[in-house]
Amino acid sequence: MPSPAPAIIDVTEDDFEAAVVAASHVRPVLVDIGADWCGPCRVLGPRLHALAQARGGEFLLANVDADENMRIAGRHKVRGFPTVIAYSHGVEIDRFHSAQTDGFLRRFVDDVLRRHAEHGHAALLMSSPAGAGGT
Repeated sequence: MPSPAPAIIDVTEDDFEAAVVAASHVRPVLVDIGADWCGPCRVLGPRLHALAQARGGEFLLANVDADENMRIAGRHKVRGFPTVIAYSHGVEIDRFHSAQTDGFLRRFVDDVLRRHAEHGHAALLMSSPAGAGGT
């Protein structure tokens, strides 16, 4: 039996495209961009880790150390830490800044999962003959 996909990974500039963008076609990826010196990051990080573990791999949490990977933060126009960016099917679909409540985090993840599933379903319909206007 294959081992389950990890729920949490660390990402660098070198593997961002494969670990986040490509992986988000399979399941949503939440990119947590923060820094060790950032107080709100130290509050949010463990709560995101706990949520990722509790959800059993429904989404992938990708940690980015902004000090070590400044180009990722710059490319995403991050203006403060922490910034969490949701990727689904290869594109950013949502984001939030700063530490948030557990309730907010659960709602955010639920919404991202719903949108990921809906987008995947819509793409399947569009690729089928009936969904593409055929009969």
